[in-house]
Amino acid sequence: MSISIAHLGPTGTNTETAALAYRRWLNKEKGEIALLCTCPSIAQSLESVALEETQQAVVPVENSTEGSVTMTLDSLWKLEGLKIQQELVLPISHVLLSRGTSLKGIKTVYSHPQALAQCQSWLEENLSSVVLIPTNSTTEALHEINLTPTSAAIASPRASKLYNLPILATNINDYPDNCTRFWVLGLTPNQVKGERISIGFSVPENVPGALVQPLQVFAKRGINLSRIESRPTKRSLGEYVFFIDLEVKSEHNPIEEALTELKSHTEVLKIFGSYQVLLLNGKDLDQL
Repeated sequence: MSISIAHLGPTGTNTETAALAYRRWLNKEKGEIALLCTCPSIAQSLESVALEETQQAVVPVENSTEGSVTMTLDSLWKLEGLKIQQELVLPISHVLLSRGTSLKGIKTVYSHPQALAQCQSWLEENLSSVVLIPTNSTTEALHEINLTPTSAAIASPRASKLYNLPILATNINDYPDNCTRFWVLGLTPNQVKGERISIGFSVPENVPGALVQPLQVFAKRGINLSRIESRPTKRSLGEYVFFIDLEVKSEHNPIEEALTELKSHTEVLKIFGSYQVLLLNGKDLDQL
């Protein structure tokens, strides 16, 4: 059996690394063969699944340093039918790539906004006067910096090998335990009961207690929320969508009961799926 998986490109992004690791896991555990399809943005990766152009997408959802990836959350709320089938947790290591011979000669640094933010302290300490230029991915500008010794890019060590670009500085992320959660999404729910459930909802009115009531649904049943995030509805100032991750601790966890009650306290409720969490380590990635 063969499936197609969309991910943020070009070749060498951290999302591609996560997709490659997932593809290998699929082949080992389920005997499935996957074809990876690059997309120019996270939103387009998810849209390709919603439009049935690909069967799955791997997208980043949260980084341990910089928090949630808003484009993923906004697209997930906007698009209908997407279901989380698996979570991948990937350690992220950033390096500075350049044809320049020293940091003193660097005038511009390119990378995805998340990568720039994850290296903010290092950049302020070592390249405080350079111009930071955000790109759609960590590898989008690598062809350009290959021709300009005064420019550099923040990317992964794997990208250095793929694009044959020298590493000017290593371990530049501000925190050594820098990890990103990735979700694998498709149009069919996961058939295996997972250790986590993710939902999103909006409330009927922006009034005092509007959020307290939905949260009490879980609190009174002892259900732990491992993450809660708000995003604007984009309809009116002060209106928000709330994204929540629920921990499933046992088969007897009363989550179904809680979700049924939650409907009466929300305007729109979306259950994105129940899924397992796959932790990837350095050995997993070295073989990609």
